Amino acid sequence: MTGRDDTIVTTTPENPGFGVYVHWPFCAAKCPYCDFNSHVRHSPPDQARFAAAFAREIAATAERAPDRSVTSIFLGGGTPSLMEPATVGTILDAIARHWNVADNAEITMEANPSSVEAERFRGYRAAGVNRVSLGVQALNDTDLKFLGRLHNVEEARRAIELARATFPRLSFDLIYARPGQTVSAWESELKEALGLAADHLSLYQLTIEEGTPFFALWQAGKLKTPDDGLAADLYAATHAVCDAAGMPAYEISNHAVPGAESRHNLVYWRYGEYAGIGPGAHGRLLLGDGRRHATAAERVPEAWLNKVESWGDGLTTDDILTPEEEGDEMLLMGLRLAEGIDLNRYAGLTGRALDDERLADLIANDMVERAAGNRLRVTRAGFFVLDAVVADLAA
Repeated sequence: MTGRDDTIVTTTPENPGFGVYVHWPFCAAKCPYCDFNSHVRHSPPDQARFAAAFAREIAATAERAPDRSVTSIFLGGGTPSLMEPATVGTILDAIARHWNVADNAEITMEANPSSVEAERFRGYRAAGVNRVSLGVQALNDTDLKFLGRLHNVEEARRAIELARATFPRLSFDLIYARPGQTVSAWESELKEALGLAADHLSLYQLTIEEGTPFFALWQAGKLKTPDDGLAADLYAATHAVCDAAGMPAYEISNHAVPGAESRHNLVYWRYGEYAGIGPGAHGRLLLGDGRRHATAAERVPEAWLNKVESWGDGLTTDDILTPEEEGDEMLLMGLRLAEGIDLNRYAGLTGRALDDERLADLIANDMVERAAGNRLRVTRAGFFVLDAVVADLAA
């Protein structure tokens, strides 16, 4: 990647940095639980044409939001590991051409074990990728098949081994609270995962999203997920096992050795600034008017492509957020973090403090607690009902 800045940038809760999210929308198959903007095509997309469109949208976005120092880049999807290394190189070079990319920038790429091969991984590393996030999802073949994954456990292990040998940093995902899963079975699987992991794991509870095949099965009574009590036990076991292994949760679903947290995702959760590039990508940009803009792009890949080639970007949404909306987003994102939120910053964004009576009630019920530096964070008990806690504070 050309155009790197030789400066080292340190990000903090108060200064989360500037991230660039790039969305590659194509997958080899659509998983039955997935409601992301991902698309299966019978014919491979024209990667050169898409790469040029990504570069053009990056240029248009940088024109609106110039003079940024990029602290993180995330290539998500879809399945970005279906991209050729040359496509990745074109995208990263375009980012470095229009913004300053810090020398210590975190550059993450999502990859599926089924699309991993040594030569391609070496190509991504040469293009500038320094962190990989593997969509493993389960460590037994029965559940991988249930989840619609195209890989088996052997392929997952091989991909993890290859990623550890190729990239400085590695994370992988698992989904728990699967039908029929017991606490003891999950504890065993999680301990196996920790033995394979480097310094970061993303552990998501299976959720049934409307519009997915799993939702239709669930509505028809053909898919049973753990009840609330078992789901809470699985969540508690997740924390206990990871804490014991020295990989505590720094966010509700993400665990890391201290210092190995995902810097890009911290930009989101700390309510920082980020550009969204590609079909369906969202952004939050502080522009020349001094306001935070919420952006979103056309979701259909071919429609996005035509829009970018005609107009320079694929935006369908460019809304200026009100102070109240900014405050609500900060609560929604920041209270997911173990570090919580800065109440002074919240008051600065919204022009008001949180309601004292509501806050006192949540503290009394052990849902939230105050922390040093006038911070507010959710307790372990509060994380079980995080949505309700956030809704109460935002009301």
